This record gives sequence, C-alpha cells and structure tokens, in this order.
Amino acid sequence: MKYYIIAGEASGDLHGSNLIKALKKHDSQATIRCWGGDLMHEAGGELAKHYKDMAFMGFIEVVKNLSSIFKNISFCKQDISKFKPDVVIFIDFSGFNLRIAKWAHQQKLRTNYYISPQVWASRAGRVEKIKKYINQMYVILPFEKEFYKKYQYPVEFVGHPLLDAISNREKLSSEQFRQENGLHPEKPIIALLPGSRKQEVQKMLGVMLTTVPHFSEYQFVIAGAPSLENDFYAQFTTNQSVHFVSNQTYSLLENSHSALVTSGTATLETALFKVPQVVCYKGNWVSYQIAKRIITLDYISLVNLIMGKEVVKELIQGDLTPENLKIELGKLLDPVNRNRVLAAYDVLEEKLGGTGASDKTATLIIEKL
Repeated sequence: MKYYIIAGEASGDLHGSNLIKALKKHDSQATIRCWGGDLMHEAGGELAKHYKDMAFMGFIEVVKNLSSIFKNISFCKQDISKFKPDVVIFIDFSGFNLRIAKWAHQQKLRTNYYISPQVWASRAGRVEKIKKYINQMYVILPFEKEFYKKYQYPVEFVGHPLLDAISNREKLSSEQFRQENGLHPEKPIIALLPGSRKQEVQKMLGVMLTTVPHFSEYQFVIAGAPSLENDFYAQFTTNQSVHFVSNQTYSLLENSHSALVTSGTATLETALFKVPQVVCYKGNWVSYQIAKRIITLDYISLVNLIMGKEVVKELIQGDLTPENLKIELGKLLDPVNRNRVLAAYDVLEEKLGGTGASDKTATLIIEKL
C-alpha cells in the first residue's frame, strides 16, 4: 500500500515516525511519503517537506506568513496527486491538514486522522468538517471519544503514543548523561523546556532563567529542540549555572528533580517521567487576546485537562512573572507537594491506556484499507 502522512511539528514527527515503523511492520510492501522531520525520514518515510519550513505559531505569525502557507498547500496537493496514495494520514496540525483533507475528499482519496485537532478546546465547529472529510479518526486522549460521541461521530481511542516513545527510547545511565554533557555529578537538575519554535523559546527562556539565582543548590539545564540550531541557545547559557543539551529531552527528564515547561506536549512528557513541573505560557499579546476569546477550557496543560483538575500549576500570560515562577518552583521542592503531584501522575498514566498506540493505529488503518 501507499501511505501519504502529513505532520507539521516536532511532536508530530515523533509520533509519525513510530506510526511509520508500525505500518512497515504490518505491511512489508508499504511505500510512505511524508511531511515531517528527521525522525520520520529515519523511520523509512520519503520526506516531501520538513516541518521546519512550516513552524508558524500564533495568529499574527500565521498572517505574516500566509504567502508561504498557501505555497505549501499548493505544493502538497500536487505532490499527493503525483504520489497517488491509498490513504492520506493527517497528524494533528489542523490549520493546514483540514484544508488538505477537504481537497483530498473531493479527489475521492481515503483520509485518516491520527491525533485529533484540539477541537474540544476551541472552534468546535471544525467537527463538522472532520465528519465530512475524514473517513476515520484515531484519538489519543481518553476524553476525546466522549467528545466526538456528542456529535454522532464514532472514533477509535488507541491510547497515547508518548507511552510508546518513552518505552522505546534509548537509555543512558545518570552518570553517563551527566558526564557527556558536562553536568555536576551530584547537583540535582531543574529542566527548562521552553518549546520548539524560535519565537516561543525567546519569550519563555528569559523569564524561566530569572529563577536561577534563587536556587543555587540546583543546576539548570535547557532542553534544546531538534528544530533549532544549537548556536541559537548560546545567548541563554552565559551563566555558569545554566547548561544546555541538544535533542536529549527524555534523558534530561529522566534525570531531573523538577521542571519549568512551556505548555504543549512537553507537559505530558514531563508528567510521564514523573517530574513535578510548573507550566508556563506567554504569547504575542494580540494572539493571546484572540485565543482567550475562543478557547473554552479551564486549563491549558494536557496534564490538568486529562485529570479534570489542577495537578500542576499553570502560569499564563500576565501571571508568568519572575516572582510567581520563583514561588511556584519553590513549592515543587517541598516533599509534601511533590508527593501529591507524583501520586496524581500515576493516575494520569493509567488513564492514557497503556502502550501500543502506534501499532494499534497502523493495524486499524491497514485493516480498513
């Protein structure tokens, strides 16, 4: 079979790579062309476009880059037509993917969606487009099946692919990780996960680093995103207490005591590694004002959304100040608070349904073909 997969960011590249491996495992004749990143390419996908060329964040940034976005849409349609896939598989990245899905549906192509757009957070009207243009949806969050049920749209809950990614990772001993990255052999680590897009990192790291002077008994380590050059981070590591690791987020989390994390998939990754965290978010003012009016959720982190209550502290926009961040990070160092968070993390992991999401999704896609 021929599979065309479209992912538009680092997390999609990770989950797309595991899906590619599973498709090839169950379909030895699989030919796969994709939009994604290095991981999807290494897994055996022929890369049509790298997600680095599509990483526009926020309403203002999207408007500024409309010309590039429309060129990418046009190229994608031409590329799919040339490839003639048996199925087009979309991974999150809804702004782009739903446009392609509409076109693919008109071309009588089979369409599958793996990792639902966050229609439960805002613009629920997109569900009607999904019902019309997507033949099958595979969801990864436990509450999504019930959400779609309200719209009479049956979906498959396959579990969360992060459990697979974490389970299948290459492991380093703590001693080896610290030694290879020039870290103090004993000082506990506070991980800084500022995001994967340049403008996001620039906004978040500045305020995160204000906590460094207040916690001298810890070493702070920035998780470098694979989508950004290492040189970009040099401006943030002039303090000797601040270190940097590139493309080693899982090893970093495995060795961390606490973390400051930009809202996104990383909040769930941090929880699954059992690291207490403060969730941070500060966007472009105009983008935030627009988002605030269309997002209908009580929380922004996946941890709190899945649990239906505040498990981790969220500091959003005006609340994300150096003083508040210092106070909340200090709370994570208290054993009572830590134990409360860690107990909730265990419940969270149970809710996610266990490993095997990639394999289950691949099997279902192939069966339906």
